[in-house]
Amino acid sequence: MRKFLYGASVQGIQGFIFQTNELKHIIGASEIVERVCTTYFTEEFKQSGEMIVEAAGNVKCLYKDKEECERTVKYFPKTILEHAPGITISQAVVSFDDDDFGKAVEKLERRLRAQRNRPMPSLTTGLMAIERSRKTGLPAVKIEEGDFIDESTLLKIKASKEYTEEGDRNATFKLCKKSFGEKVKELDFKNVAFNIEDLTEMNDWIAIIHADGNGLGEIVARIGKEQGALHEFSTALDDAVNQAAQKTFAKLNDEYQFVEGKKKIPLRPVVLSGDDMTIICRGDLAIPYAKWFMQYFEEETESIGGLTACAGIAFIKSSYPFYYGYNLAETLCGIAKKDAKKRVKDDGKVPACLAFHKVQSSFVEDYDEILAKEKTPQDGHSLEFGPYYLHEMEGRWTIDELQQQAGRLKGKEGNATKSSLRQWITILHDGVEQAEQRKERMLTIVPKSLETLVKIALRGEEREGKKCYPVQDILTLHTINTQQTK
Repeated sequence: MRKFLYGASVQGIQGFIFQTNELKHIIGASEIVERVCTTYFTEEFKQSGEMIVEAAGNVKCLYKDKEECERTVKYFPKTILEHAPGITISQAVVSFDDDDFGKAVEKLERRLRAQRNRPMPSLTTGLMAIERSRKTGLPAVKIEEGDFIDESTLLKIKASKEYTEEGDRNATFKLCKKSFGEKVKELDFKNVAFNIEDLTEMNDWIAIIHADGNGLGEIVARIGKEQGALHEFSTALDDAVNQAAQKTFAKLNDEYQFVEGKKKIPLRPVVLSGDDMTIICRGDLAIPYAKWFMQYFEEETESIGGLTACAGIAFIKSSYPFYYGYNLAETLCGIAKKDAKKRVKDDGKVPACLAFHKVQSSFVEDYDEILAKEKTPQDGHSLEFGPYYLHEMEGRWTIDELQQQAGRLKGKEGNATKSSLRQWITILHDGVEQAEQRKERMLTIVPKSLETLVKIALRGEEREGKKCYPVQDILTLHTINTQQTK
């Protein structure tokens, strides 16, 4: 019997979510994205189909009826444009006989990759003469309190205000519940962060964390030949990432007592689906959150092949554009993955690690420009020392080592040493010999308890033809964790 395997891949999700710096709009956008490939698809297009994969960004559905499959191809993009203007979709269909499911999946993936290079044209640009939203630059469709609102933002606001079946909880609460777990039941709704100010405390540093699983493609390729196995794996992976996020929150709550103290939780989940996790949080929570999430992700996926994850963290001021902050976090995650793939373990697993950067400039730059301007003081010398690994890794620091060294700068003695280390970085830009002389001088005046820290921070390690120093990362983490500007 001839069957039809339909696949859809959604693009532009991050652009849609991070279009503005209004946290309430981001919340609504994440709710819409959650529905795109689940609720919106299953309610309208699953009648005669069998769901294989349903996750934020990906759909695979098996049809026996050709006409139903054709209806999906024709009308699903329209549904996307109506509910999430700004998101684009790629589609593909493969017909096959009963015993060729594995080959059909491979063929579908090839076709989807080809279709991604031919995305749908945006229908949100509008004419030049149209009044536009001051926050997004998109054509305005409504005016509220003198503020011009575009269609996309209007839908995000609506999504963030809709009620769930319980009737007493905003729909936004669902993603928090998914990320925070059972503990969230003890919270009043007012404890969920809705404004940027809710994510800051003693300073204005916040963080965007993006984590992504390693080796997922290989596992899917291995099990994708069996129809039932692929669906089971997709469901199990979703459960595993949810459990990892919930255990991470519980771990942090044990230390900071968010729930028991009835505080505003300075963590705002944005995406949690498949092997993807994106969250906005208070700056000092970012490294611990990413560390524990990667740890629990490994543990929770052990039963389905044992996946690992890498993460990228962009430390930004609360006024910095979220969209560019996310792009930086995604780039840093890619850098971590690239380094980790060079250090594959004996069991074939890519080790878990993270990379981070604190944005100092008000200008939006790509990471190559940042490397050239801020992290390359001299030819053959670099202040890019990461990524930092979850477990012991030859030639690399662990996350614990970085946290330990940054923690040693606390107190009065640490403040004086911190200033000296910053001066050393400035001198290194002037010349290597001057920096070496300054280092020797520093070792004669710093407190005995911090001599080892100075030696470690300023000791360059040879990596791929460059001398790399951890000093800037140590100072960055210390500043994020202790700087008080409020």
